Formats: sequence, C-alpha cells, structure tokens
Amino acid sequence: MGEARILAMHPDDNVALCLDPVAAGDALAGGVIAGEAIAPGHKIALVAIEPGEAVRKYGQVIGLATAAIAPGAHVHVHNVSADVGALRSAAGAPPAPALPARRARFRGYRRASGTVGTRNYIGILTSVNCSANVARAIAAAFPDAMFHDGGAVDGVVALTHTTGCGMTPASEGTANLQRTLAGYCAHPNFAAVLVVGLGCEMMQIAGFADAVEAARQGVTLRTLTIQEEGGTRAAIEAGRAIIHELIAEASTATREEVSAEHLILGLQCGGSDGWSGVTANPALGRAADLLVAAGGTAILSETPEIWGAEQLLFARAESDAVRTTLQERLDWWADYVARNGAELNNNPSPGNIAGGLTTILEKSLGAVAKSGSSPLRGVYRYGEPITARGFVFMDSPGYDPCSATGQMAAGANILAFTTGRGSVFGSKPAPCIKLASNRALAARMAEDMDIDCSPVLDGVSLDAMGEAIFDLLLRTASGERSKSEGLGLGDLEFVPWQMGAVM
Repeated sequence: MGEARILAMHPDDNVALCLDPVAAGDALAGGVIAGEAIAPGHKIALVAIEPGEAVRKYGQVIGLATAAIAPGAHVHVHNVSADVGALRSAAGAPPAPALPARRARFRGYRRASGTVGTRNYIGILTSVNCSANVARAIAAAFPDAMFHDGGAVDGVVALTHTTGCGMTPASEGTANLQRTLAGYCAHPNFAAVLVVGLGCEMMQIAGFADAVEAARQGVTLRTLTIQEEGGTRAAIEAGRAIIHELIAEASTATREEVSAEHLILGLQCGGSDGWSGVTANPALGRAADLLVAAGGTAILSETPEIWGAEQLLFARAESDAVRTTLQERLDWWADYVARNGAELNNNPSPGNIAGGLTTILEKSLGAVAKSGSSPLRGVYRYGEPITARGFVFMDSPGYDPCSATGQMAAGANILAFTTGRGSVFGSKPAPCIKLASNRALAARMAEDMDIDCSPVLDGVSLDAMGEAIFDLLLRTASGERSKSEGLGLGDLEFVPWQMGAVM
C-alpha cells in the first residue's frame, strides 16, 4: 500500500488534512512522520507549533495551540482552543473576477408576477399552533399518492408551527413570524395557499395573509377560521372543500422553459466534517458562482456559522453599506447570545468534532466556501424578500431547518445542502438536493444523498464537480425529484425562528 495521503489547503498552513487513515510511524509527504494514529478527515501538524501559537488551515487562523504540538501530532480539541482574540480576523481575499455570463435554462412554472416556481404545490399554513391539527387533518385527505400520475400538482402540504400566540406584538419574534408566513403565502412554488386560524390568536391572519399581494405574485390565497366555521369538524370539512377547488385550478398550470436567472438557491450545510470544507462546500461554491453567472441568486445564511470567517465576506462586499449591514447583524448576534447566556464559539457539535472539525472558526471557514467567490450584493433579515440578484446573505440561526425556512420565506425556490456526517433533511415547497462530502457517507446513506463530491479527492476538479452540481440543480428545478422528495420528506421541516418572551 502507498503512503497515506495528506493535504495542506494553503502554503501558509501548519496543519494538513489526513486523506487516508494514518498509523503511528507512517512517513508522509514533506518528510512528516506521524507520531500517532489519526483518522481520515482529521488534522496532522506539519511543523512544531508552540503553546499560544496560531493554528492555520485554509491560510486562516482556526485556533490557538493550548499545548506544545510536535510535527506529526494529531491536532484537535485536546490541544487547540477557539479563543484566538485579535488574531481571529485575518484578511480575506477580494471577490474573484466574475465568470463569463452564461446561458442556462430550466423548465418552471411562470407566475403572474414574473417569478418562477420549480414546484406546483397547494399549501396549508397556520396562523397559530391551535389550528395545526385542523390543517393536518385537511391535508390528510390529499395524500401524496394522489399526485403521482404526472399531473401538474405536486401535492398538498400542511406547514404548521408551534407559536402564533403568547407573543409580544411589537417584537423581533413577531416580525420574524409575520415575514415568514407572508413569504410562504406568496411563494412561487405554491399555486395556491389556504391559511387556517383559530380566530382569537395574537397572530391574526390579516396581519400576514395579504390576498392582493398573493394574487400579484400569482398565488391564490384563501383563509378560514375554526371559530367562525363552528369548530373542528366543520373547519376540516370546509377546508377540504376549498382544497378540492384549489387543486382543480392548479391542475391547469404547465411548465415552460425559462432562464436560470429565475432560480434563487438557498445554500445549507449540516452534519459537517473535516471533508466538508474541501469537497462538498467548495464544489457547491463553484455551482453558486455558475448560477450567479447565469443571472440567478444564491443565499448564504446561518450567521453564527460565519463567525470567524466574516473577514472573507467583508472582503467580497460590493459596497461599504453591505459591509456595514453585515457587521450590524454580527453585532446583534453577539448581544443576543450574551443576553441568553450563550456564546458564538459553542460549536462545533459532537458530530462535527468526531468528523474532524476542531473549532467554530474552522467550521465557519469551510462553511463559507459553499458561497463561492462572487461579490456580496446584499444582506437581509430573516425571511426578508430577496430583491438583489447575485450572491446575498440572509441572517438566520445555524439550526438548519430554521435557516432553510427563512430562505424559502425570502424566495428560495430550490435548496442545496452539504453534509459530511449525514443529513436526512428535506423541504417543501422548495426541493432540496443533498451533497455528500465523502465516499463512505455517499454509500452508507445512498437513499438520502443526491450527489457524491468525494471524487474531488481523487483528482476531479472542483470546477468539474461544480458543473455537475449546477446541472443537477437545473434538472431538479425542471421537475426531477430529489432523494428527499422520493422519501416524502419536507412536511415537518417548517421551523420559523422563534425568539423573545412567550407569555
């Protein structure tokens, strides 16, 4: 067997990634002798690192050594701290030169507003948790099997949540929920939406379900309240009658070929590992750049997971105003976690650590790679409608279902989700493709993974892998079902960001 492979990501790095299992005594590239067994995806020291010295990967600081680290030693949570102080903000590179404009097409549902849907669902939303059971009972009369005949309607989906009452009217939490529900009411992947309320809740239907705005977006909007209908059974019967009407109307929709400029891609990662920042995330970044070159939009989110890598985004901001707005969101998060007795460097998760990620800085640097290299053109609040084309940032927690919910509320009509440890995330109404960072995961969870990015480790270029991902995005946008759609996922992943006091 040949020598175990290691990979240094940047000439300035003092650690490398182990591509293969490393045994104690193995002679590695650059004359490094392994001092201990190290698992694939974990880091090995290339040179001696003194206590308090910066540990560097991707050419950036990922932590400080908490003990003397010998060449060939395992570099991980036992000898590295995320508490790097002023060393954290190394300079980022400016945006790469724009890729040549390209023509890319997909087949979608053109709406009256000019937006385009990649799916044609009937949605049932709730104003409050008190109407969740009624909404689900309405949807239960229209199982997915009804829509597997190749017709225009993709299904009926009830998206319920756990809040909507006991909230402070003029609060960030209320504004978040209103934006989220309003965004879903007008989402281009919905042909029609029924909103179900109880009647007495704080989150009144009239506060977010604007029938005129929905119609302008090309979405038919209907409402009903349980108290006015006469109770549970009557509301379920009334709701089912409405859905029958909406299905008949939506069944007349047809796909047509449109420009990829109508695609708004939500970028997500979860269950990350040491490979994520090397294979799946940068490959998705290449695909995001291709979408931007075709006139489309890519949304990066998960603000706590850019902490330690924000300098890369600052360097790509197209204006001081964009840079200032991003800093404001980071400042808000610093205050928010302090108020709640938390800290931004409480990541990575146990699964991330087992996969080789040591600090939030390392995780963030790898996560930002999925955004590509295009200029940052705008920064948005959670669920705020995306108005700029190109690469943008939307503020959200790092919790994947919550972040993805905000992206769809903001207009994302397709999602891409990278994972190294494994994820079973699916979403509606926007389809989600999942990208495996390593071969073992792609094989072990083949029913959940749409594309294996591990060939990057065997010589396939990131550009070629990005092209493959972009092609899959176009095919999925045109109606090809993702793995999560095939499994029927997405009904329970609607998770609006809940914050503030519940009374």
